[in-house]
Amino acid sequence: MYDVIIAGAGAAGSTAARILAEAGKQVLVLEKRNHVGGNCYDEKDPYGVLIHLYGPHIFHTDREQVWEFLSQFTGWKHFQHEVKAKTKEGLIPVPFNLNTLHLVFGEDADRIEKKLIDSYGQGTKVPVLELLHTSDQDLKRIGEYVYENIYLHYTMKQWGKKPEEIDKSVTARVPVKVAYDNGYFTNKYQAVPSEGFTVLFENMLDHPNITVKTGTSLEDCTEVQNGQIYYAGDKFEGKVIFTGALDELFGCKYGRLPYRTLEITFEHMEKESYQGVPVVNYTVSDAFTRITEYKYLTRQKINGTTISREYPRDYEGKPDEIPYYVIENAQNRALYEKYAVDAKNIKNFYTLGRLAEYQYYDIDAIVERAMKLSRELLEEKLWKY
Repeated sequence: MYDVIIAGAGAAGSTAARILAEAGKQVLVLEKRNHVGGNCYDEKDPYGVLIHLYGPHIFHTDREQVWEFLSQFTGWKHFQHEVKAKTKEGLIPVPFNLNTLHLVFGEDADRIEKKLIDSYGQGTKVPVLELLHTSDQDLKRIGEYVYENIYLHYTMKQWGKKPEEIDKSVTARVPVKVAYDNGYFTNKYQAVPSEGFTVLFENMLDHPNITVKTGTSLEDCTEVQNGQIYYAGDKFEGKVIFTGALDELFGCKYGRLPYRTLEITFEHMEKESYQGVPVVNYTVSDAFTRITEYKYLTRQKINGTTISREYPRDYEGKPDEIPYYVIENAQNRALYEKYAVDAKNIKNFYTLGRLAEYQYYDIDAIVERAMKLSRELLEEKLWKY
């Protein structure tokens, strides 16, 4: 009856389903949640505010083919995302840029700005690690400020680490922008779907060759015997694409893969605005990492406002928990590879996505990865059975 079974109706599974369906394959999508869209899922709260139930998502990319593919299923609201950080100086723009410099360093800012431009050039991005190691004390002050006030405590909360457990080399990913530019991303395309992410994925899965079953996991419908998948009791000779947590698929028999999860709380207020911007990172104080005000994220025109707060903690596999963030290190990668070997021993079984590959992906990256895998499967000479 089906040529392909896909476990998961998030960005990875939905993209693969659409491409394979358009190629004439009969596709069954199994989604254990009661909705499609994965962690991008959004819905209107009781007050009519469009919220992202699993935390804020923004689409940004330089990948032309991904933009064109997704644009088949949604219009877009274009905007430049800006983030503020709550520090002792108040709300400051991040990434740290020349606007931030003048807010933080006051009368010294003009002198330091000139040194930044002379040393690195207008419009450049300087890794914080480089500033931490410079011999110029003014420039080093910037590196130390960013590390202490924007990076260090936020990372401690996000990943549950002590200061001495945080490798300063990781700050190489944190830039200082030598420009008056508060934009969080620099991609060519920056947008949110005009009617929300859920509608985008519903449109993507709306194809006569796609059957979607929500509230149903792969384990509910299939079993594996001697490397062969059986669906509804019969041998299944088609392809299976799995986008879920690989360790949980195998009963965590080698041990549970570590993730960080989030407790996200929502609050509605009958006021025009709470913070005036989509996202504020709480980099020093409070137990939560950030507050999102959704009407600014979705560009929704509505009375009242709804915010969410995110409290990170270790993932324990409880029914109400979502594994959000991979904890990447050599030990965890080695554990994952044990499960990956078992997965490769299952006939016509393919892993795809953040959980199945134990790897972080932005939305555009996982869409591209799903497009690539789908086309590779369509080109396989062994597709016939």
